[in-house]
Amino acid sequence: MNKIRIVIADDERPARSFLKNILQEFEDVKIVGEAEDGAEAVEMIKTVKPDLALLDLQMPLASGIEVVKILRKSQLPLVAFVTAYDEYAVQAFELNAVDYLLKPIEKSRLRETLNRAHERLEQNDFRATESANLKAAVAVYEESVNKTPLERIPVRLRDEILLIPVSEVVSVTADGELLHITNLNGKKYTINYRLKDIEARLDENKFVRLSRSAVVNLEMIAKISPMPGGTYLIRLKDGQEISSSRFQSRLLREKLLKL
Repeated sequence: MNKIRIVIADDERPARSFLKNILQEFEDVKIVGEAEDGAEAVEMIKTVKPDLALLDLQMPLASGIEVVKILRKSQLPLVAFVTAYDEYAVQAFELNAVDYLLKPIEKSRLRETLNRAHERLEQNDFRATESANLKAAVAVYEESVNKTPLERIPVRLRDEILLIPVSEVVSVTADGELLHITNLNGKKYTINYRLKDIEARLDENKFVRLSRSAVVNLEMIAKISPMPGGTYLIRLKDGQEISSSRFQSRLLREKLLKL
């Protein structure tokens, strides 16, 4: 039996190590790359051309879903999404025959994924079938998730809990394990939360990620200035200036800067 060449993509190092340790117990596996965010996953998949990509559903810069959307059909390997329990994701993946692994990952369940990968790789048209299934699953998932975007962000302030309307948020920036939320009045609130988790709950038609550490409200963008290297400097209505990463600049052009 040929070895399955695998890329692991997860922004949490312990999660990558845990998955890698289980995979190394299987003789029919060769790990050919590890990525710690979606942008790195895209470039790695293009470069090493794995048979199977194990993609964390929520990652900085680009989610597992966005990785699949960015790659062309000819570049797309077999994909299994790795996720904490997500009702919408499970429903979408099961409905469209897309493989997924729930955290914490069980060895026996991972073995099933590898067995299915072997079977699919033996099919001549696996890439076309996989691409169609993934496209359908992504559509179902995004439709479900977008039905319930976050409308208020609870912030604890001493003995009170404030509810910050999402419509008034200018930016959300990460500083280690903390998030700083700034509103149009210039007030800044701090919560203990991960940027990728709050981004997943924001309306993707109203918020855009600019870099590993910043998400902004599209309605609060005052000016976008091109910078050397294909990046942008984004000036917000409250005076903040945030640079977009090269990878997010590419997504920004596709999403916002084309008629």
